[in-house]
Amino acid sequence: MAKKDVVEQVLSHYSGSIPQHVGIIMDGNGRWAQQKGMPRVYGHKKGVDSVREAVRFARKVGVKSLTLFAFSSENWKRPEDEVSGLMELFMLVLTREVNTLHKNNVKLKIVGDISAFSDKIQQKVASAHELTDSNTGLTLNVAANYGGRWDIVNAAKSIANDVQSGKLDPNSIDEALLGDRMSLAEQPELDLLIRTGGESRVSNFLLWQLAYAELHFTPIYWPDFDQLSFAQAIEAFAGTERRFGLTGEQVQRNEF
Repeated sequence: MAKKDVVEQVLSHYSGSIPQHVGIIMDGNGRWAQQKGMPRVYGHKKGVDSVREAVRFARKVGVKSLTLFAFSSENWKRPEDEVSGLMELFMLVLTREVNTLHKNNVKLKIVGDISAFSDKIQQKVASAHELTDSNTGLTLNVAANYGGRWDIVNAAKSIANDVQSGKLDPNSIDEALLGDRMSLAEQPELDLLIRTGGESRVSNFLLWQLAYAELHFTPIYWPDFDQLSFAQAIEAFAGTERRFGLTGEQVQRNEF
């Protein structure tokens, strides 16, 4: 697929196969910067440009939800200067980008345990949620201090509290109930996971939501991930037969 008119090509060839919910593990910022002899934080700053491109592309082709893995619960273990730089960048992005998202009808949702962040960041998150809450276009989920295991445990605690208080019969607990307590429960099922940077693992991201998602791994570092790269991931997604446990023949006969 050529770079020219990427959005138009995607809409003309794959309009019936656009994933409704895309998750992206934005990997390779630090390595990209190191290859250029720059500090790792420089790569994270350049990665913000790719975030803008991904959001712009997702809006144009009709993706309903875009979930970006910005900072995992394990990332606190990174060097102190890198973590500090990431927090400053997070604060800067929340300050500068939210109004633009709002003008473009994008709903912003920060997903994760934000209680670990500074009061200033928590206040910015609350303001961003309030400003964009009524928007009806793309929902942009930014996973910050997030982990898939944390998400599942959080959901289990919520159910356990209801059982303990007598609001819930333990025998009524099933997959649907647990799923309703997970982050992003009110959004479309995750269709496609993209990971940049050359690694082929999910790194504790959206573990529950990944059950039937298609996985797309690319060696491209996140700062180099552009609209063409996104389009190629959708092209690969469109070429898969999603069977959800059925046979190919059953899918062709629409036996859902």
